[in-house]
Amino acid sequence: MLFAADGNTASSWDQLSTEEREILKPFQERWINLAPERQEKLREGAKRWQSMTPEQREQARKRYERWQSMTPEQREQARKRYERYRQLPAEEKERLRRRHEWFKSLSPERRAELREKWKNMTPEERQRIREKRWKSHDVYGERGPRPRAGESGRSGR
Repeated sequence: MLFAADGNTASSWDQLSTEEREILKPFQERWINLAPERQEKLREGAKRWQSMTPEQREQARKRYERWQSMTPEQREQARKRYERYRQLPAEEKERLRRRHEWFKSLSPERRAELREKWKNMTPEERQRIREKRWKSHDVYGERGPRPRAGESGRSGR
């Protein structure tokens, strides 16, 4: 028995709108075999896609390509990080978003330098930095990073 995607029963390909069929074309051959929940998620994604600007679509394509290039272990780590993020209070999420925006504003060289520095730290060093930033409520979102020794704090990076 087939009904429009109500979350409980499968829908046929012909029940999709023209726009949905266009966006979901890669799933056409196997559509009827997909679980109703999967069909519904895909339809929701198609709706979001329709409402995106061209720039947002390009960002989504890049995220998808990055996801596809990940190993199963990397994907699992990403899922866990996302779930931890979802559990954070709103103000913590906002701080993380600001920090991310700050990090994206850095030059590629400076980002690479900071990534390398982080990668070479021990877990204990990383934890001390996290605690220090959280205690001071400065996760590079409000004041930016503290200048390194010999820097004025007004670097062009």
